[in-house]
Amino acid sequence: MSATPAAAAESGLLRAIGLRALAANGVNQMVGAAIFVVPAAVAATLGAAAVLAYLVCALAAGLVALCFAEAGSRVSVTGGTYMYVETAFGPFAGFLAGSLFWFGGQVVANAGVAVVLVGSVGELLPWARAPLPRAALLIALYAVLTLVNVRGVRGGARLVEGLTLAKLAPLVLLVVAAPLAFHPANLRWTGVPSLHGLGSASILLVFAFLGIEGALTPSGEVRDPARTVPRAILLAFAGTTVLYIALQVAAQGVLGAGLAREQAAPLAAAAGLALGDWGRRIVLAGAAISCLGYLGGDLLASPRMLFAFARDGFLPAPLAAVHPRYRTPAAAIVAHAALACALAITGSFRALALLSVVATLFLYLACALATLELRRRDVRAEGAPLRLPLGPVIPVLAVLVVVWLLASASAAEFRAVGAFLAAAALLYLVRARRLRLREPVALPAD
Repeated sequence: MSATPAAAAESGLLRAIGLRALAANGVNQMVGAAIFVVPAAVAATLGAAAVLAYLVCALAAGLVALCFAEAGSRVSVTGGTYMYVETAFGPFAGFLAGSLFWFGGQVVANAGVAVVLVGSVGELLPWARAPLPRAALLIALYAVLTLVNVRGVRGGARLVEGLTLAKLAPLVLLVVAAPLAFHPANLRWTGVPSLHGLGSASILLVFAFLGIEGALTPSGEVRDPARTVPRAILLAFAGTTVLYIALQVAAQGVLGAGLAREQAAPLAAAAGLALGDWGRRIVLAGAAISCLGYLGGDLLASPRMLFAFARDGFLPAPLAAVHPRYRTPAAAIVAHAALACALAITGSFRALALLSVVATLFLYLACALATLELRRRDVRAEGAPLRLPLGPVIPVLAVLVVVWLLASASAAEFRAVGAFLAAAALLYLVRARRLRLREPVALPAD
């Protein structure tokens, strides 16, 4: 069964994203600002047993990543999760999933990371903390990233590849240098953590594993998606998981019980002990580059969601326009960047991050369910799709794990997500009614 009903609407897009670029964007989306701070938060709950939380999150995120891999090999048009859910369950479900993904999982997260980035600049340049200079820095940041991505998907992809390498370098340096100040006794467990403690630490840590779904949004610009999407997802996820565990072990081995006290910059503190102040500064710079890399990757991928909405008639048609020279959805890129910039100027990191996590978990739930339906109907894109082993076991396990994680969310977070979904549903119904009213009415024959 074909999964490309929207292909004609995006024939102007250039399929220029290959395995390396898509895998790099996947790593870039996952390895964001969170990994530079969460090792201390996890250690505060579990101590030396913190590695267990990484294994739990790797299992949970791995199950979801496999669902994304199969769904992405079956549906290859622009929109990512939006199109997976729409193809499986219809336009209303797809629109709700896409709306939540774009705003809660991408724009809000983008703005939160930008707040962290500008805050880091403010630590080095105190004058940048004042409201006007801070706003000017944010506007300049988004203007540059927007220009790069409007000028072409290849340029945006190359920027992501470069930033991914730049931010990974100091993290790899810390792992390599950790033996210089490593104490094996720091890894000794004092007891077996409780299930409650493990769950609390895992819900904190899951934020660091979010992001792989964002790299899949420009599916309409991926070469040979049936092969490229699954391979890129698995490469990005496996590499990121190994890096995270290595970083937690390195920081725990260097700092020991002191890791839990370094809540602001635990990896930088570990690098300072292993390499001196220059090592600390390199890791701090890596944190800033990581934020910049995430923002660059988001500007490459997430505006394609606006493009897909407009393409399907739910947003104004100009947002579906493809730039005649650069062949990119320029209007969607500009609109996405402008909203994220406005949120970054006016919002706080904590409020933005909480909404982003809960919204993304709901999207993971929707994708796991969509994978079951896409397989049942044998939806195919270009080439033979990936088919997960063990029948429906992996998607069902993914559903159960995501529900378990959502059980740790607060009522306030559920209310916020519910309110946004209600607003999105209203927009859908209003737009659908307008489209029906515009359809010509058949007159009876004389």
